[in-house]
Amino acid sequence: MTTDRSTAPSPGRTDDFDEFVTGRGRALLKFAYVLSGDAHLAEDLVQEVLARLHRRWDRITAMDNPEAYVRTAIVRQFLSWRRRRAYREAVLAEVPEPAPSDAPEHRVLARDQMWQLLRGLPRSQRAVLVLRFYCDLPDEEIAALLGCGKSTVRSQAARALAQMRTTLSQRGAGGDG
Repeated sequence: MTTDRSTAPSPGRTDDFDEFVTGRGRALLKFAYVLSGDAHLAEDLVQEVLARLHRRWDRITAMDNPEAYVRTAIVRQFLSWRRRRAYREAVLAEVPEPAPSDAPEHRVLARDQMWQLLRGLPRSQRAVLVLRFYCDLPDEEIAALLGCGKSTVRSQAARALAQMRTTLSQRGAGGDG
């Protein structure tokens, strides 16, 4: 009696996948959240990517770095997600006057301001900044993840940072802060 591997996952493959999700699921969710800025969208991204990759998990674990493959899939899903919902972001209320720089409130305001700035960027630019500054990846790896050249990564990062600086200066919060 033979078993068709495409329809019946092997117990070892399921255990490996479950172990990966248990061990790295929170990190992947956090990565997707930083990328998308939306907790529900992050959950949807991770869930959809993991559901698709489960079928091929034995091939993915044969690679040098399965987590990098999963992160790449999350980034690509984020960049191309247009089917199920229009990606619209709500404009938040204005950030109040900054607290003194040594106050904990200042860090919270700065983080909120950074989220607002990231939300204002096109998806590809946001992905480049998240991969560069959150994941601490070099341009070569970012280019490989996004399927583009290193020069594209550098130009996307430069445009994103310039747009963020412009937005900050227009709000009167940039420059010498």
